[in-house]
Amino acid sequence: MNEIIQKRKSTRKFDPAKLDAETLEKVELKIKSLKSLYPDIRYSVEFAEKTKGLFNIQAPHYLLFNSEKKEGYCENIGFIGQQMDLFFAASGLGSCWLGVSKPAGKDSEQRQLPGALPFVICIAFGKPAGRLFREHSEFKRKALDTISEGKDERLEAARLAPSGMNAQNWYFVAENGNIHCYYKKPGLFGFMTEKLIRIDLGIAICHIAEESSSFRFEKQQQAPVRNAFVYAGTVTG
Repeated sequence: MNEIIQKRKSTRKFDPAKLDAETLEKVELKIKSLKSLYPDIRYSVEFAEKTKGLFNIQAPHYLLFNSEKKEGYCENIGFIGQQMDLFFAASGLGSCWLGVSKPAGKDSEQRQLPGALPFVICIAFGKPAGRLFREHSEFKRKALDTISEGKDERLEAARLAPSGMNAQNWYFVAENGNIHCYYKKPGLFGFMTEKLIRIDLGIAICHIAEESSSFRFEKQQQAPVRNAFVYAGTVTG
């Protein structure tokens, strides 16, 4: 398994010092090379120095992820953003998804400009103030047989993916070399939680992609039905 996936952790305390220009240039280059789960969905990634919101984390830098709102855009942003999360860890930097934070200051004002893509979610990043990595035994995750069925080595990478409150509101069915992907049906307050649940699924799918020698994601007409879960698509290849 990818070494970073096996030991990454979310950073919640950062060194307040700004990163140097060379490091930020490498971040910019990585952004330009990101792969989409849905290439037809327009998105953008912007730097920010400040965000606001419940459970906001103070960090020297943030990435704002914006997207047109088309079917699958949440999974797409999760898939794209997790590539950055893994990149940061591999580069010796800490990062953390901020599910309920929003742009602040001038970045918030720019959201109102004509033609601006709607803001979706952000990631804080910078030098960690504590440990960057953890031991595999320190992961607090559900048992694999509670979030999946069938055998596929890539499922363990999905199990280790980060999710809001470690809820892991996803389900996977491994079948004939394919992995069918599902997210939990939103409950009473679904209008508040569905976006984040679907972003989380995109994050987990990114981990599957990292473990795949070839990767394609598509909707299949005959995918298995699983009660309490919504089918999002199938990893093939």
